[in-house]
Amino acid sequence: MWTFTSDAEEYAAVAEPFLLGDPVGNTVPLTVLANLRAGMPAKDPFFGWWTVDGEVRGAAFRTPPHPIGLAVMPVEAVAPLVAEFGGDLPAVMGRVELTDEVMRLLGTPKRVVSERLYRLGTLAVPDVPGRGRLAVPADFPLLVSWYQAFGDEVALGDGDPAERVAHRLAGRQLFVWEAGGTPVSLAGLSPAAGGVCRIGPVYTPPSCRRNGYGAAVTAYASQAGLAERCEQAVLFTDLGNPTSNAIYQSIGYEPVSDYAHITYS
Repeated sequence: MWTFTSDAEEYAAVAEPFLLGDPVGNTVPLTVLANLRAGMPAKDPFFGWWTVDGEVRGAAFRTPPHPIGLAVMPVEAVAPLVAEFGGDLPAVMGRVELTDEVMRLLGTPKRVVSERLYRLGTLAVPDVPGRGRLAVPADFPLLVSWYQAFGDEVALGDGDPAERVAHRLAGRQLFVWEAGGTPVSLAGLSPAAGGVCRIGPVYTPPSCRRNGYGAAVTAYASQAGLAERCEQAVLFTDLGNPTSNAIYQSIGYEPVSDYAHITYS
């Protein structure tokens, strides 16, 4: 049975213990909760949990304009979820076995982005000229432009770039790599949730690519997270980009499971 609420704390009281049972697999729903508690604005959110014999076995959430997110759950929870919304699920993100079931029920989506979740094993810091540092308010205009460019490249909206950057700067969640004293790459680091921090986004402007800066800033942000904030670091990659997948594996990230982001409207 699915139960829904717009109250994040009501949802957390019921679903968070379940989510913490797999903090790596549930990194997205746990990070969303952490961000909401840290003051991230969310207009008209909803949260749900799936129970069998009174036990929570799944969860789902949406914080518009983001897609409906599916926590780790049994495939049989998907059909009742789809039915609850009358088949009106404009976009969904979750493990492939769950999104495959959504597609079986609703048909072929307009867009599918295949992703892979990686967890950091042993960090291998690359030898790249420059230095990493925490982003500061003076970086704000540049980072907003990079967030906008990243969103345009991946064609997955992430809300207002200025709002997102301001929130993440205030939370000390953005890192840059400098070469010659100039920022050349960006990596975000989510708040710890269940002992797990997630890297993302990672963006290097086209003029600075193929110099190892993306690997360097990812390694630096990962190192900072493990030293100060969390026990494990994870990240998602687009499986359509073999270069980024190879880069992250070269610094110690290991595959965990495959996900998909599917869009119907």
